[in-house]
Amino acid sequence: MSDFNVEITWQHAPRAGHPDDYGRSHQWRLTGGQTLRASAAPDYAGDANHTNPEEGLIAAVSSCHMLTFLALAAKRGFKVSSYRDQASGTLGKNGQGRMAITGVVLHPVIAFDGAAPSGEELDKLHESAHRNCFIANSITAEVRVEPTE
Repeated sequence: MSDFNVEITWQHAPRAGHPDDYGRSHQWRLTGGQTLRASAAPDYAGDANHTNPEEGLIAAVSSCHMLTFLALAAKRGFKVSSYRDQASGTLGKNGQGRMAITGVVLHPVIAFDGAAPSGEELDKLHESAHRNCFIANSITAEVRVEPTE
């Protein structure tokens, strides 16, 4: 079992000319001391230059899938030389009519040093990575993996 802690800090910053007189910008301080500037998504009066929670969730799903994939590939003797993902997510209404990230699509592009898995082996690695990804197991949104070659 592992525990993870983050600190979120926000200070009131007036938004002149806006009826909801509060800014959305805040900070995420992670356990290792890294601080990220965060805000609401631009569609919700946030700062486009800051990370928003929706992007953070999509990045977490993508990162978790990648790390799980790398571990599984290494156990099977495949040496990954690079991994890139252009992940996307959809914000919409869920089955209960509430706003939620309703889907995440991963588009991993992976290069291997030496022997690469067959198409079938690659599909199985992705299926296993998805099934064993802590973050994907923690959310209700559908997560699809659509590898790009």
